[in-house]
Amino acid sequence: MDWNAFFNSIANWALNTGLKIVVALIALVISFRIITVVTRRIEKKSVEKKADKTIMKTLMYVLRIALKIAVVLCLVAYLGIDTSGITALITSFGVCIGLAVNGAVSNMAGGVMIILTRPFKIDDYIEAQGHSGTVVDIHLTNTKLLTPDNKVIYIPNGALANGDIVNYSEKDTRRVDFMFSIGYGDDFEKAKQIVSDVCDNHELIFKDPAPFVRVKEHGASSINIVTRVWTKSSDYWTVYFDVMEKVKTEFDKAGIEIPFNQLDVHVKKD
Repeated sequence: MDWNAFFNSIANWALNTGLKIVVALIALVISFRIITVVTRRIEKKSVEKKADKTIMKTLMYVLRIALKIAVVLCLVAYLGIDTSGITALITSFGVCIGLAVNGAVSNMAGGVMIILTRPFKIDDYIEAQGHSGTVVDIHLTNTKLLTPDNKVIYIPNGALANGDIVNYSEKDTRRVDFMFSIGYGDDFEKAKQIVSDVCDNHELIFKDPAPFVRVKEHGASSINIVTRVWTKSSDYWTVYFDVMEKVKTEFDKAGIEIPFNQLDVHVKKD
């Protein structure tokens, strides 16, 4: 074996192909970094200038992917790699790939529909497909939700676009509904007044429209008082828990009983 020829061939490869590979890798890393930084800055500046956050975030995501693919193709051409084999491979597996991405295409179409129809946007709190949470990201194929207990849920856009969506953040105000039950022996007018006072004294509950407090029904073992109040959407749960706790405290002070299921057992002796 001619070792001199062997080492010369390695040296020639390193000076030509090897150097090109190193340059291509460096260019790849730098290009990807520049693309990421530039697109994120554009996204940030657009949001600061009151551009639509949802659309800009999705567009910048697609732009990043497209630019990175373009960089890879340019570097492949720079290295002089024959792409005819790759093209033939892609063509031969075209049918298989088409079947594999059938669901992805449906999800992409759903993502486009969501962006166009705007049933929700980033930072909205929604309920869909049996899940609820804050919209963190809207990608082409899925939507990312963050639940109140810090779980991340990815919902396919195809199912999301074709299903029911409840948007809790679209309106600035929400109605909070309560049902308070009292015993038949209690003074329901007094109970109504207690509930009304609790609602009137809560600073987060709107005075207009005024709180609604009326007897709804004569239940099997209780008088049921329905209560409806309006507040800001962001204050919904604060109002709900405050009123529930305060009404229980005031009912106890006034001696008003909140009925509960009881079982009477009678023992018969022969």
